[in-house]
Amino acid sequence: MTAALMPVAQASPVSTDFDCAPLAEEDEPDSASGWYERSLWASHCYDFRARAVRIGSDGVRTLALSHEIHDGVERERARFLDGPAVAFERQSRIAGPGGLTQDASQAAPPGALVAHLDGLYRLQLSGMDRIAGRSSVRLDIEPLDDHRYGHRLWLDADTALPLKKMLLDERGRVLETFQITELRAPELYRGGIELASPASLPEVDWRPGWLPEGFVAQPVSPGGERRPGGSHRVYGDGLSALSLFVEPLEDRDLLIPGLHRLGVSHAAVLHRELGGHPRQIVAMGELPPGVLRRVVESIAWDAGGQPMPHTAGASSAAAAAPSGDGAR
Repeated sequence: MTAALMPVAQASPVSTDFDCAPLAEEDEPDSASGWYERSLWASHCYDFRARAVRIGSDGVRTLALSHEIHDGVERERARFLDGPAVAFERQSRIAGPGGLTQDASQAAPPGALVAHLDGLYRLQLSGMDRIAGRSSVRLDIEPLDDHRYGHRLWLDADTALPLKKMLLDERGRVLETFQITELRAPELYRGGIELASPASLPEVDWRPGWLPEGFVAQPVSPGGERRPGGSHRVYGDGLSALSLFVEPLEDRDLLIPGLHRLGVSHAAVLHRELGGHPRQIVAMGELPPGVLRRVVESIAWDAGGQPMPHTAGASSAAAAAPSGDGAR
């Protein structure tokens, strides 16, 4: 349900299709991983309209959501109904995370994504509940280390659509709750959804010397302006993600070194010489702040060495985080 609020993977030519129709005939999953995989497909295969509420550090906000499929192409919209007038929209074929299968150039379908999570998270069923007037299955996703956050999901018992999600910090405290308050007659799309391969990943001149286990480079959609000489990468484990920015250190638009809180996310900022020039390094994501700090401290210049994945076209970190606000 929150996909409309997230960056969208850039897709290249279509590789295959997924037929949504059999979802209506499949037996109810008998495992936590089975429920989670079905929920990933359901999020692509159902037309629906919904109302939702998001509760976080910035208070309570309500949203209008819609998901439509036409000729195998999805269209998602999310619009905040209170506070600043903000809306998000995306139209795309399915382009799952890259690098989670043996062939890094291929998108990872939900089955491969769930398999990648094994060994990183513990998935378990935790009974039934009632959300938005609908019977739901609760799924707990617990990290197996202290390098990522945990999740609780409530999935609609009939469709497996996510009805509620909680993000939990390393101490088990709730950081954010996203909940559907009204789900209007979801209808299964009876055609094929086009699966696309992620975009190719160009080379870069730097690399993280350390990442949490299971994190691999991901493509992102192009957009925004980037400072000359700057670059941006996204790394994820299939459930959690972090963005890395490496930019020339200039006198304008600098961030204060240290840790910054950005809602449920954090940003770790470091200024240091890299590749013979002073640079600003920023790691942002919904991860423990100590993890982000360790990542930025591990960045090494790798010119002429092993090429690392590159995702071009993202906006600069200075535009993505406030300079100094929330530093701690």
